Amino acid sequence: MSKPLIVQKYGGTSVGTLERIEHVADRIVKTRKSGIDILVVVSAMAGETNKLLEMARSLSQNPARREVDLLLSSGERISAALLALALQTRGIPALSMTGRQIGMQTDSTHTRARITNIDTQRARKLLEENHVLVVAGFQGINAEGDVTTLGRGGSDTSAVALAVALGARQCEIYTDVDGVYTADPRMVPQARRLDVVSYDEMLEMASLGAKVLQIRCVEFAHKYKMPLIVKSSFTEEDKGTLICEEDPKMEQPVVSGIMCDKNQAKITLKEVPDQPGIAANIFEPLASASISVDMIIQNVSEQGHTDLSFTLAREELDEAMVIMNKVAKNIHATQVIADAKIVKISIVGAGMRSHSGVAAKIFKTLSANDINILMISTSEIKVSCIVEQKHSRLAVNALHDAFDMASKPAKKSAKKKTAKKVRVV
Repeated sequence: MSKPLIVQKYGGTSVGTLERIEHVADRIVKTRKSGIDILVVVSAMAGETNKLLEMARSLSQNPARREVDLLLSSGERISAALLALALQTRGIPALSMTGRQIGMQTDSTHTRARITNIDTQRARKLLEENHVLVVAGFQGINAEGDVTTLGRGGSDTSAVALAVALGARQCEIYTDVDGVYTADPRMVPQARRLDVVSYDEMLEMASLGAKVLQIRCVEFAHKYKMPLIVKSSFTEEDKGTLICEEDPKMEQPVVSGIMCDKNQAKITLKEVPDQPGIAANIFEPLASASISVDMIIQNVSEQGHTDLSFTLAREELDEAMVIMNKVAKNIHATQVIADAKIVKISIVGAGMRSHSGVAAKIFKTLSANDINILMISTSEIKVSCIVEQKHSRLAVNALHDAFDMASKPAKKSAKKKTAKKVRVV
């Protein structure tokens, strides 16, 4: 391809109505006039995936995942075909394509498939022939020829994977917000848009409840150094948030964002025998069911028994409880308790690597607001606390104020930057 290529991805709200699809088509035409090749990835129209899932569950209490994949993949195909038609009426040679047609090959884990390869031969040929490709995101095809889906938010992953495979200059993610914010603006009115976020910070934010980007798409971008730009499709403003490599010349802010993950649940096994191998007996069945566990806490053993708690995605709680009730019988635990009324509040910042006192400030702030911490986990650039769901808004706003995140950090002078010593690890 002689011309530079940009991959643009439009989320469900961006293509939620015919009027919105017309608006997206106009934006694509404008970009194309600047002499750039474009491949577009689209999500299903807003609400369509949930509607299809409700239909499936009205017919089957536990619908087969293979059939669910085929059903849900239709949502993105509708968006792709409609957008291609809108572009064609504007004189643009556009073609809609499914996951199979674009060459998206995956493993066979239905509803949570992972990309194994992308055959780009056809896509390259069509782009060289001056076509705009409009790809149904979120889906692929396995070795048996069955349709698979990549999980919630999978269209982001589709877009980044295609950008990497085709050697795009950058991948632009268009959504209903104009970038990544210090906190959810719906919870914190004073939240501020960030101009630049490092891959590491965005990985933490995505894993902790930031719904702007799916974590797997950030992992893909990080691995292959693909620049990601998050923009709004609802405004003409071209500003957004750039997700890229951390600039070693710049001093990072101590805290970049506060996340609130409401998709959390906790399971507690009471009076678990405290002996070797028990933990494996608990978590191996969950792993076999592709259920990811987050925080794990085991209490001090008393009289040969202990309580063990862990958190997981709320949407997987019912399936996990079925598994844990069976496990509890096998290991002779006395009780399994589920709690879906919790949230995970997390502070993220690359600057935390070289600053102390962040955790202490978090705990002091929550204590001052009478918010009890149920569980804690940390990483090099993150501190997370599980609290009761009823405290979520108060906790986020209190921490946002405590770390003065509404104010933009002052830039360091050139003199200070050059004088700063670099610590070799």
